[in-house]
Amino acid sequence: MTSTFVRSLLVVGAAAGALSIAACSKPAAPTADNTAADASAAANTAMNAAADVTNAASNVASDASNTASNTGQ
Repeated sequence: MTSTFVRSLLVVGAAAGALSIAACSKPAAPTADNTAADASAAANTAMNAAADVTNAASNVASDASNTASNTGQ
């Protein structure tokens, strides 16, 4: 495996971890006033993490395709 491919896998793993944390995070003592704002912030964080995962996965696929092309396989 190339270092670019491994780096891409690490980025995908980090983004997936961020998505998991964002999806599971809950305030210790939620109040009625900030629950909607917290939910909106968590949704935005999850959406950004999902976009990062998608981009990283696309980069991994592109790297794999480039590697296969460069090695003649």
